[in-house]
Amino acid sequence: MGKTVRLILGDQLNAFHSWYQNISKDTLYVMMEVRQETDYAHHHVQKVLAFFTAMRSFAYRLKNGGHEIIYLQLDDPRNIQSIPNNLDWILKDAAASRFEYQLPDEFRLDAQLSTYAEGLSVTSKAVDTEHFLTERNELKQFFTGKKTYLMESFYRDMRKRYDILMDGQNPSTGKWNYDAENRSKLPDTSLLISHPNQSRSVESIQKMLSKAGVVTIGKEAETGLNWPCTREEGLELLAFFCEELLPYFGKYQDAMHTDDPFLFHSKLSFALNVKLLHPLEVVHAVEEKWRNDPEKYGIAQVEGFIRQVLGWREYMRGIYWAEMPAFAHLNYFGHKTPLPEYYWSGNTRMNCMSQCINQSLEKAYAHHIQRLMVTGNFALLAGIDPDEVDAWYLGIYVDAIQWVEITNTRGMSQYADGGIVGTKPYVSSANYIDKMSNYCSGCHYNKTKKFGDKACPFNSLYWSFYARNRDKLEKNPRIGFVYKTLDRMKDREKILAQGDEYLANLEKL
Repeated sequence: MGKTVRLILGDQLNAFHSWYQNISKDTLYVMMEVRQETDYAHHHVQKVLAFFTAMRSFAYRLKNGGHEIIYLQLDDPRNIQSIPNNLDWILKDAAASRFEYQLPDEFRLDAQLSTYAEGLSVTSKAVDTEHFLTERNELKQFFTGKKTYLMESFYRDMRKRYDILMDGQNPSTGKWNYDAENRSKLPDTSLLISHPNQSRSVESIQKMLSKAGVVTIGKEAETGLNWPCTREEGLELLAFFCEELLPYFGKYQDAMHTDDPFLFHSKLSFALNVKLLHPLEVVHAVEEKWRNDPEKYGIAQVEGFIRQVLGWREYMRGIYWAEMPAFAHLNYFGHKTPLPEYYWSGNTRMNCMSQCINQSLEKAYAHHIQRLMVTGNFALLAGIDPDEVDAWYLGIYVDAIQWVEITNTRGMSQYADGGIVGTKPYVSSANYIDKMSNYCSGCHYNKTKKFGDKACPFNSLYWSFYARNRDKLEKNPRIGFVYKTLDRMKDREKILAQGDEYLANLEKL
């Protein structure tokens, strides 16, 4: 009987998967760095470095644990640079009688590996990644017969199912959601806390990418790659977050500030998305802090974080599998404007955009409000093609994998799905950005002006967006008041004319 060949993808680094419970000389694990994956999007260089570093560390862990493994580096002469092509010769050389793989989280890889397995002459099997708290199709089944996917009802069900912040069938504090207490601006910088330095040298991988001609975006990790690339580093960061940052997280999770890109955010999304950490162990660690010291760890801080992991993360994955592949082509507003060049350079006079884009280029990171209410907000107001918005978000962030990126971008951020994810478009004028950040104080544009010299583009583009999409949005019960305000505005025509001028000159902003 021949060997069993098991494929491990770059985001399947779950050391506690049942695959690894037994060591057998008849089981060969395969991991590979391939151009198929580096080239399907213009990835941030730190994203590629983080993936390859985490993959190599995981392969080393398996080998040290006694497992047999083939790891193909990008520059390995045997590497044909695609997953199926490499598997062909590996299966042949191993005289394999069986091929197994863990179900991919991206639709394109799921389709590719399913087709590949069906065409094999040997037995094949796909198994679960044993990471997520719901099955792929569970959310769709949960909302069978419902008109919309309401996150809150799903989130409450998850709380009950996993007994998180619960006393029997009721929420521990008598209240399910503390979102209203999660919207404070950072009062000053005295609260800021330095994040731990987990930097490592990745010079050899950078040289390999450069020699291979892999096209990337963003800035290289000049002082070392500062993302958790092993389970141990992920646990270290989780412990730091729980002890130091969690007491402030919920209150300031929507805040933005020029002095600190991370504020009180955990930086755990990459470790979670490549499965170095399990979502339930993260949720349990946070809940335990509150139960042991509810005075230090307020419920609003803890619930705000748990909602993101137990609720939003699983919810977005569920929508992905419920709506793909059609979801990737939705364009509710018919937007076709190309993405402005400054999304790739950061060279814009809009300080909020400059801050968030340059931070993204430098760190491969921005938190959810920077993504949703600054770069995403502007893209929606400006009518940018959602295909181009998706491509930018998928490439620039270290934690961006399509299942979580596209539902947040094309859905929540761009409302290109027409309301599958969000109940309304998430757009704002300068007022919201000023309320949640210190960006406006250093801007070329005047946050209070809606038209005229140096009028903030967000102000006129906000009203222009609603004016030109009136037929699609006016009947939405959550935003009907906008049109009543628009119709009463004294300078309505001047504001809309200013918006038209900015739309015609996006590259100059």
